[in-house]
Amino acid sequence: MLTTATTSTAARLPSGERGAFARDLVAGLGSRPRTIAAKYFYDAEGSALFERICRTPEYYPARVETRILAEHAREMAGMIGADADLVEFGAGSLEKIRLLLGGMDAASASLRYVPVDISRDHLAGAAAALQAIHPALRIVPVAADFTQPFALPDGRRRVGFFPGSTLGNFHGAEARALLRRFAGLLRGGGLLLGIDLVKDPAMLHAAYNDAGGVTAAFNLNLLARANRELGADFDLRAFHHYACYQPMTRRVEMHLVSAKAQRVTVGGRRFAFAEGDAIHTENSYKYSIEAVRELASASGFRPAACWTDPERLFSVHWLETL
Repeated sequence: MLTTATTSTAARLPSGERGAFARDLVAGLGSRPRTIAAKYFYDAEGSALFERICRTPEYYPARVETRILAEHAREMAGMIGADADLVEFGAGSLEKIRLLLGGMDAASASLRYVPVDISRDHLAGAAAALQAIHPALRIVPVAADFTQPFALPDGRRRVGFFPGSTLGNFHGAEARALLRRFAGLLRGGGLLLGIDLVKDPAMLHAAYNDAGGVTAAFNLNLLARANRELGADFDLRAFHHYACYQPMTRRVEMHLVSAKAQRVTVGGRRFAFAEGDAIHTENSYKYSIEAVRELASASGFRPAACWTDPERLFSVHWLETL
């Protein structure tokens, strides 16, 4: 249960990460419209809440992508090939990589798996669990923000894995820049990309407003994290989760809306909220298959194979580096 407690875990948070969070949160609250980068959802608590979201009845993307990966794992493994570094960006719980490993058979013996995730503690636990299942697999976890420059192990050909439609969190120019960065990292390989597709707005609304309130708790955890790590004084009971689909921009927006006039202190600065003021916490863009291929072509990749479900709710793309 989320509370208004301000018990600090800052002593356990690396000072650089804490400083970046504080700096970006203060800047975001001072901007108009107020905003904060979605990457700050993913501390250990936020990562655990996201895994719960993926198990809610309303959240179709995880189920459908998992089904696509399970049905086509052997084809995808053939494109990944042997003697490669398989780099998963935003690895989370490492659940989806298990499906690919199941399709690789002997090729996985020559694979080195490099999961990259911003949540150091969550990554360490997930990597240890995967190692117990695949003791022969070489796993090299990298705790890093994949939207910023970071170092990967030196070695062989690199292939990327970017599931979960995380690319949808970035608007057009940001998405192109991110894919170009990936293309530069994935020398001689390719990228296996999962992306959500345009669909009935009612289904989208339900997915981001689950009846159990898990997505609301995930959104509010941003404020709880600021309380825990930065000594902020957000009253979580005074903010509401709000998510809606914007058909003109083809994106779901998530916000935290102030339920009353209030003042909040973050990093020694006071911020005034009127009733109805909002913090924009996430975008989730939805694509057509053609739009994904156009984006890839403009970002250093050559579109190749594409897999989708019969209802065309979700898609997985194999993109080759140029």
